Amino acid sequence: MIKLPPLESGDRLTRAEFERRYAAMPQLKKAELIEGVVYVASPVRVSHSQPHAEIIGWLFFYTVMTPGLGCYDNPTIRLEGDNEPQPDAVLRLEKGGSSRISEDGYIEGAPELVVEIAASSAAYDLHDKRRVYRRNGVQEYLVWCTYEHQIYWFSLEGGEYQPLTPDAEGIIRSRQFPGLWLATQALLAQDLGTVLHVLQQGIATPEHQAFVQILIET
Repeated sequence: MIKLPPLESGDRLTRAEFERRYAAMPQLKKAELIEGVVYVASPVRVSHSQPHAEIIGWLFFYTVMTPGLGCYDNPTIRLEGDNEPQPDAVLRLEKGGSSRISEDGYIEGAPELVVEIAASSAAYDLHDKRRVYRRNGVQEYLVWCTYEHQIYWFSLEGGEYQPLTPDAEGIIRSRQFPGLWLATQALLAQDLGTVLHVLQQGIATPEHQAFVQILIET
């Protein structure tokens, strides 16, 4: 039996070869293929795992109140060409969206919202990976840069990502998911009570109720 080489950051592989090597390394928790280049994650620090958990909690609460959506933690996504990212969180329409679940259990195509936790704006999440998501039609892309205490949220408009900025109340409102509101400064300050309170306000709007009705009827 031929032993496959391990995945190493910087390797240049096809998506098929990347998947073969990744499957042969069950101890490896996260690796990505971006524009044909392999990125293997380092051991996860608290500075990443805690924001990750908080984002998942925010998205999960919204999903519970919005039937017809799928919320995913660290899923591998098959995109075009030699691109197979593994974002920190994903929110997608289960019916009528741009992505599907393959027979072997992967997301294929562009989810409606992708979230990444990055160290800083110098990370490839805001550069190479952002271009891949834009080109593949991911409608909204949120990046939380933990060391810089910045949250960047982009919406795909006319084929380009445009920033979504907080309103006078410090809230960013999703354009793809009515009622998905984020109190950015509260999240950065780890004031999760306020984060969930603001999200509940979004969920209580007529726009969210109309969205739920559409999802139910789809």
